[in-house]
Amino acid sequence: MGETDSYKNFNQFTEYDIYLFKNGNNFKIYEKMGAHQRKISGEEGIYFAVWAPNASDVCIAGDFNGWDGKNCRLINRRDESGIWETFIPGLEEGSLYKYKIKPRFKTEYIEKADPFSFFCETPPKTASVVKNIEFDWKDKEWMGKRAGYNKLDAPFSIYEIHLGSWKRDSNNNFLNYRQIAQELVQYIIDNGYTHVELLPIMEHPFYGSWGYQVTGFFAPTSRYGNPQDFMYFVDYLHQNNIGVILDWVPSHFPDDPHGLYLFDGTHLYEHADKKLGYHPDWKSRIFNYGRYEVKQFLINNALFWLDKYHIDGLRIDAVASMLYLDYSRKEGEWIPNKYGGRENLEAIEFLKQLNTEVYKNFPDVQTIAEESTAWPKVTKPVHAGGLGFGMKWNMGWMHDTLNYFSRDPVYRKHHQNELNFTFWYAFNENFILPLSHDEVVYGKKSLLEKMPGDLWRKFANLRLLLSYMFAYPGKKLMFMGLEFAQPGEWQHESVLQWHLASREGHREINKILRDLNDIYKKEKAFYMNDFDGASFKWVDFKDYENSIISFLRIYKNEITILACFNFTPVPRYEYSIGVPSGGVWKEFFNSDSEIYGGSGHGNFGKLAAQASPCHGYNNSISVTLPPLGALFFKKEEINK
Repeated sequence: MGETDSYKNFNQFTEYDIYLFKNGNNFKIYEKMGAHQRKISGEEGIYFAVWAPNASDVCIAGDFNGWDGKNCRLINRRDESGIWETFIPGLEEGSLYKYKIKPRFKTEYIEKADPFSFFCETPPKTASVVKNIEFDWKDKEWMGKRAGYNKLDAPFSIYEIHLGSWKRDSNNNFLNYRQIAQELVQYIIDNGYTHVELLPIMEHPFYGSWGYQVTGFFAPTSRYGNPQDFMYFVDYLHQNNIGVILDWVPSHFPDDPHGLYLFDGTHLYEHADKKLGYHPDWKSRIFNYGRYEVKQFLINNALFWLDKYHIDGLRIDAVASMLYLDYSRKEGEWIPNKYGGRENLEAIEFLKQLNTEVYKNFPDVQTIAEESTAWPKVTKPVHAGGLGFGMKWNMGWMHDTLNYFSRDPVYRKHHQNELNFTFWYAFNENFILPLSHDEVVYGKKSLLEKMPGDLWRKFANLRLLLSYMFAYPGKKLMFMGLEFAQPGEWQHESVLQWHLASREGHREINKILRDLNDIYKKEKAFYMNDFDGASFKWVDFKDYENSIISFLRIYKNEITILACFNFTPVPRYEYSIGVPSGGVWKEFFNSDSEIYGGSGHGNFGKLAAQASPCHGYNNSISVTLPPLGALFFKKEEINK
């Protein structure tokens, strides 16, 4: 290629770009950092830029120069930004490259992948790939109306999926993003979900990390195709009115030699002190949120996926590990903040700035926190003292609910508070109810196998769990395989147990899930204002002896749904439940229906309320409560 000295006039950064960069506020730096096709001084080629402030020399080694970077040196801008840049004329898209960085005071070069690379070699190979990310989007209609699909008062029924183990071809090879899109869209439509959430698809060297150990933050993993293939995936889902949420990991990164760790020979992206910069659970490195450039890198990354890939939401992984300096650490293994506390002040400010920038630039998306503690105001606006997230996973609900359901029904009367307690904080945040991948791995058993009893009772309990979840206030998330009650744990090296989906019991779980999704989207009382306590009212939570609860879901005092749950296998006949008005109450859902594999106990479709006081109401209905069953009633309108 020859020396690049003659291309010293290729500066792509304005003074304002550098000013913003040095202050940590250049949130479109991904348009210039990395490798970009440019025409400079009349010649087509590739412009490169990388941040390596502690390097004494930076070269580019690639398949175009025999992996010898001596004649492809980058120029230090010498404006104290730490940015190195060059232009290589004649270089084309598809070229492989790495940066060869010589740290100050060292003689050896280290090889690093490009932190801003838009594409990477398929692991275990580690080179970056020059790639444009142009695409002919056809989702204009979705993008114009997605604010309605993503608003807090919209129904969210999220299908969480790991692309590599959802389906594969007959030779157990990964499907391409485009192939997955074609198969997934109709499946999502048939099952009634509104959104898909992908386990991290950013490039990761270790497949067994499920994507949570990221090295290529700006690159969709090449295991399933190239950037345009993934754009097609998003575009095709959007054309079918399906939202796409990405799992995003700003909490840590692995120390693979080609990644961010010791990037320019120094602790550039991570803390030097292991008490701050090393995560004991995941044996990975923690970002230094106190550095403007690091915060800027991460916020750029979030905005990049929303901008270039039209992503509809980001689920931020492991937020609790970011908020607390002593997270998963023993005494003496962490460093208090400047006030002597355990709060990570820099990470808190980063999360606030992240959410502020996301919603400023993309007000029609959602950020979702996976936060497992009682940290206050996670989903309150930054200006109101909150972290600024749109929604938060309700880990407490998940934990207590699964604990309760795993108990033999004979003992549930002693543990009903595991259900009741969750309602006391159900409206403290904008909650999503997660039955996620984390609950069906590493010996925790599948959801079906968590349920007690014989096979009939396991299926009945699972039907009851799903019914309870859809009636409970909050958005819904279910990991792949739950929709047909996969009996085995999730295995990332294989695919779902599709051969069981059409078998007795499993197909009925799929039927009830489809119906619940349909009911959920049709009944405003189940999703409108479901972050507002006014949308919920107890009827009775005190019948511990019979393990029965009942409550109302309300929309603007116009639509009221009565939800009743019997958590024992004993049917209850002539069981009185108070209702807020007289007239006829229609039973429009029964989890024990024979069409779902149930015993068929029910109320023949409707019940007339009697002027018999119960549960604080002047009227009541006398109900047959099915075994391990859920019932939904709605007041029948006159002349209907």
